[in-house]
Amino acid sequence: MAGTTNGLHVDAYLPKNTGLFYDGSFREPIDGEYRDVISPCTGKSITKVAFAGAKDTVATLEAAEKAFPAWSTTPSIVRCKLLRKAAQVIRDNADELAALDAWNVGNPVAIMRQDVEYTADNFDLFAGLVPAVTGDTHHLSEETFNYTIREPLGVVARIVAYNHPVMMLGMKLASAIAVGNTVVIKVAEQAPISALRMMELIGHLFPPGVVNVLAGGRECGATLSSHPIVRKITLVGSVPIGRLIQRAGADTLKLTTFELGGKNALLAYPDADIPQLVEGIVRGMNFAWCGQSCSSTSRIFLHESLYDKVLELVVDKVRTSYRPGNPLDPDTTMGALVDRNALNRVQKYIEIGKSEGATLVLGGAAQDTPRDGFYMMPTIFGDVRYDMRIAQEEVFGPVMCVLKWKDEQEVWRQINSVEYGLTGAIYTSNIATAQKAVRKMQAGYVWVNTVTTHFLGIPFGGYKQSGMGREHGLEELFELTQCKAVHVKLS
Repeated sequence: MAGTTNGLHVDAYLPKNTGLFYDGSFREPIDGEYRDVISPCTGKSITKVAFAGAKDTVATLEAAEKAFPAWSTTPSIVRCKLLRKAAQVIRDNADELAALDAWNVGNPVAIMRQDVEYTADNFDLFAGLVPAVTGDTHHLSEETFNYTIREPLGVVARIVAYNHPVMMLGMKLASAIAVGNTVVIKVAEQAPISALRMMELIGHLFPPGVVNVLAGGRECGATLSSHPIVRKITLVGSVPIGRLIQRAGADTLKLTTFELGGKNALLAYPDADIPQLVEGIVRGMNFAWCGQSCSSTSRIFLHESLYDKVLELVVDKVRTSYRPGNPLDPDTTMGALVDRNALNRVQKYIEIGKSEGATLVLGGAAQDTPRDGFYMMPTIFGDVRYDMRIAQEEVFGPVMCVLKWKDEQEVWRQINSVEYGLTGAIYTSNIATAQKAVRKMQAGYVWVNTVTTHFLGIPFGGYKQSGMGREHGLEELFELTQCKAVHVKLS
């Protein structure tokens, strides 16, 4: 399968610089090394990229620390103009960035194109929100003037996931620097290529040391998590990694924001609109990403009056709508899992589901046509019990669990039994039922009669083990600053 899109080989889009980007330029590793980056579409190397070691990471942090005083005092209007300029550059190069992500992580190029547009929109959003990050005045007496001001934290480290490479990089970069911080971003080991191309495109727009991007593994992550230069560290990743970072940052009392895993529920009441429900169940699983989304509604709770009919309709729709294919083909609706480990993990959970007694009603096997790469057919289990491992643990793959319920009190106990609490969805025609259900669902982001939609400026984050803090809006900018109170005696 050739790596082509619209007749152009994806090699034409590859970054010319594959080193570490810090202090305003690409650099050779000090104690790191070059590693192959594998395309999940072919199982073969795309190119070699520099991975940061501990010394590389410290050098990057020192560059970010050196740049902070000047950047933090740069007028906000200047910072905002640079963000808007970067947004336009991203839009102008959207096709190549989307193609790089599709070939690097296996997601269809059409949805990666949407990611790039959303990234540019976020640069504009944060540029517009900066003037709203203000302090307050307090009238205590005629003899005093009391007010608060918001100041940037310093060096912010951000570790991102592989499923939305351009979008993760762009959003975490834009919000941090908008309010005057300098930033070091560790991109996912599997997906560094579009980040390097992004730095070729927009890195020069910002003063050296303001924006720094590293590919790296455990050594890099451990250094970011423990080094005293870092004032705040954020993660989009798994619960175990979040716990490791929290422990590593404890000695320096680092601020943290985590978006971690999800085992999200979609609850359908008996009065749900059937066509709308079927569409939501299918779309909410994020089969286009091979289920590689923390927000996927992978646990479907159908009332017993709906179960047989809706399950049949869902299976038919998934079978006709999603089949793995070349991610660079604009008509492809489902791509590949990110790497061999991901494929092995999903296959392990499918075997667990069968051994636990769930009924495999669709899929369950790797792509059934000869092809290299890490392709997996969309998979649906019926007759799932809430306490099965496939219904409790995050698979992070195209595996949907369908459960039957009849008692509302019991179904809410089952829905909230998992350690996660990221997203959820509720389907009902009764607005009162919906509002009561929203309050019962232990999740940070809840949809009613829809799924997967995200909007600019709406805060996103999880309950319980799914994370802490909120991102993607004004609340994130406040969490990237610190408050200083000032008291002035006038007499």
